[in-house]
Amino acid sequence: RGAGEDMGVSSARNPIRLAVAAWEWGSYYGDAKFKGAKLDISKWKRPSPETIPTAAKAAGLYMICTISKHAAEAKGCSDALFFDYRGYVAEATGANVFFVKDGEVHTPIPDAILNGLTRQTVIGMLQERGITVHERHIMPEEMEGFEQCWLTGSAAEVTPVGEIGPYTFEVGALTREISEAYEKLVRS
Repeated sequence: RGAGEDMGVSSARNPIRLAVAAWEWGSYYGDAKFKGAKLDISKWKRPSPETIPTAAKAAGLYMICTISKHAAEAKGCSDALFFDYRGYVAEATGANVFFVKDGEVHTPIPDAILNGLTRQTVIGMLQERGITVHERHIMPEEMEGFEQCWLTGSAAEVTPVGEIGPYTFEVGALTREISEAYEKLVRS
């Protein structure tokens, strides 16, 4: 809400102001689109949905994202991966995460993370191709057994991940196929 007669936490009587900005935006992760992004593991946790509306793409949720991304970049990484308040794999600072094992895809269930539109689109694309998608809680140690990984988001689109902390992934055929198919879909 904008400026008005209410100053403070409650600003219900203040007018709503809206601004929209549009600009050309290149690849969010630079050359990671081809070789795979390198992610740090954030020391911060995604909060419980009982403490903040985690299903909202809201400014308050971006504070730990900014802190975590800056810390990751200081370590030479492109981004950071969060665990949630229970210790499960959650998401990156501005993107959802997907893993591949034995031709099947695994992604965190969106019970404490944003159920992103790009995430939903990619799940639909995978299902149309007959690829099994498991939306479930993922323990951090499971990352060791995954073969491929990618991120999805409005800015990230579909970006391959080569490394998360000590875990490494190949930029495999399914990752490339989905990345190319998504790019074709949004640019057609």
